[in-house]
Amino acid sequence: MTMETDSPVGEREIVMTRVFDAPRELVFDAWTDPLHIGEWWGPNGFTITTHEREVRPGGVWRFMMHGPDGTDYDNRVVYTEVTRPERVAYAHGRDMDDDPERFEVTVTFVDLGGRTELTSRIVFATAGQRAEKVRFGAVELGYQTLDRLAAYLASR
Repeated sequence: MTMETDSPVGEREIVMTRVFDAPRELVFDAWTDPLHIGEWWGPNGFTITTHEREVRPGGVWRFMMHGPDGTDYDNRVVYTEVTRPERVAYAHGRDMDDDPERFEVTVTFVDLGGRTELTSRIVFATAGQRAEKVRFGAVELGYQTLDRLAAYLASR
């Protein structure tokens, strides 16, 4: 996916960081293993149904997010990099070809001696798209998702 350059990357990105009380391998597995992801992915009150998932460069994850109000949101992730247990990168958008709203995500997993620092860097095509997602609540919803991951990891 080629990004437009209407503004510098810093004006087009959202960065979220969280430290988990879990080893890096477990956090990486929770992020990439189809058996784990359905247990925690999404903001509070959301569930997902995975239609297909192959975590490898060129692999696709197609899923439906079900909102607490009954609204369904189709999603497609196309993986561009998977480096176990350090990094996952992908393009994320709606489940359609050439989605103009899609964005790039890079997730890194840093070993802190039994704890893990996860950083999610989301880059949008334009500063306007970023601003729209922030108004929608993307930052709050992203941190809710990381909270759900923390709770899931604590239960393991």
